[in-house]
Amino acid sequence: MNNITVFDVARYILEKCGPMSAMKLQKLVYYSQVWSLVWDDVPLFHENFEAWCNGPVVRELYNAHSGMFQIDKDTFKGYAEHPLSESQKETIDTVLKAYADKSAQWLSDQTHSESPWISARHGLSDTVRGDRIITLESMAEYYGSL
Repeated sequence: MNNITVFDVARYILEKCGPMSAMKLQKLVYYSQVWSLVWDDVPLFHENFEAWCNGPVVRELYNAHSGMFQIDKDTFKGYAEHPLSESQKETIDTVLKAYADKSAQWLSDQTHSESPWISARHGLSDTVRGDRIITLESMAEYYGSL
């Protein structure tokens, strides 16, 4: 893995798709990470996903857009920028073709039906945000078996 961060992936998604809700961005970043693990055998970025009530969330990304509903590419100005490789762009582009037309709620509901989020949330009530990590291993294992 190189120096790519969740902010680089988020910026790329916003450049390709335009402004979107914070929840939708978090889920598109999640599926980008997931499918990079499956297709490329490497994570796109090093930040972890936590299993929050509304689905997987990268806390660092959340902290940067906290309080905003609509996010655009300028939201993350000031964060170091690292160029994505052609392979990374191809992975994200494929994810966007499959998921970008889905609503934030659909994406959240989808993650709620999948093992990595369910396993990480085990024992937590629906109202507790939680901070349990969704491991890269659980993502690669589950989505790699689909």
